Amino acid sequence: MSDTDRSQRFAALPPPPYYAVIFSSQRNGRDEAGYAATAERMVELVVEQPGFLGYESTRDGSGFGITVAYFDSEAAIAAWRMHAEHTLARERGHRLWYQRFEQRVARVERAYGGPRPTPTQPDETTP
Repeated sequence: MSDTDRSQRFAALPPPPYYAVIFSSQRNGRDEAGYAATAERMVELVVEQPGFLGYESTRDGSGFGITVAYFDSEAAIAAWRMHAEHTLARERGHRLWYQRFEQRVARVERAYGGPRPTPTQPDETTP
């Protein structure tokens, strides 16, 4: 994977404050195709939702994953939660795809970071 591909894993977000919906889950390995199709559809839908800012998501080889979806308000989160197709997908996930899940909502007050600067000369003291 190139550095450009890796950088696209990070959501481009406005300055805080905003909200993060953190969804941690352990997949059970059942119905991989159904899960993948539904996950793709949820991304298609959520990017169209008013107040949605972006997301970051990863899953390891054991099926443990974390997705963080960012919204501009609690009202936007509530609207997404009430979206009919999202509600059906959520219920299906609880019933069919997850051994365990946790969801947390947080208000982001501060955010900092960014790409590591590219040195103009190699630093022999840095590994």
